[in-house]
Amino acid sequence: MKIHLPINIQQKLIQALEKARNYEIGGVLMGEHFAEAEFRIVDLTVQKQLGSPMFFTRLVADIVKPLKRFFKRTGYNYRKFNYLGEWHSHPTFPPVPSQKDIQSMQEIVTDPDTGANFVILLIVQLKGEQKIEGTVTTFLKDGKFFKCQLITEKMI
Repeated sequence: MKIHLPINIQQKLIQALEKARNYEIGGVLMGEHFAEAEFRIVDLTVQKQLGSPMFFTRLVADIVKPLKRFFKRTGYNYRKFNYLGEWHSHPTFPPVPSQKDIQSMQEIVTDPDTGANFVILLIVQLKGEQKIEGTVTTFLKDGKFFKCQLITEKMI
C-alpha cells in the first residue's frame, strides 16, 4: 500500500510539530483513494491538547466535527474519501509504532463504530528545518499489520 503525503499536509504537520516541540501531538487522517492500494492524505486534525514527551492520548471528542465536515465537503463519497486512520509524533524516539501504538490501532480497526476495513498509523518527527521523517503502518481487522510506502511530495 502507498500513502501519499502532499506538501500542504506536510506543512500542516511541520507547524504542529514545531508548536509541540518535545511533546507528542497527533490527530486523525482523512484521505482519498485514487488508485489501487494508493491513498492521498487530504486533511488531518491536530489535537489541541498535547501529550507528554513519551505519550499521546487521542481525544475522541476532538475528531467528530472535523470528520463530519470532511464527509460533507466530499459529498459523502465514502468509497473515494474517508477516514484513513491516525497520526502522532515521536519527538524523542524513532518514528515507528510502539507496542502501545499497535494495541491502540488494533482496538480502533476492530471497533464496530469505526466501520473500517483497515486503518493506518502515520508517525512523524521533525528532521532538520522544515523537514519531516515518518513511517506508515496499516492495521487489519484480523490483527495483522504491515509497513506501507510513504511518498512525500518534495518541497521546493
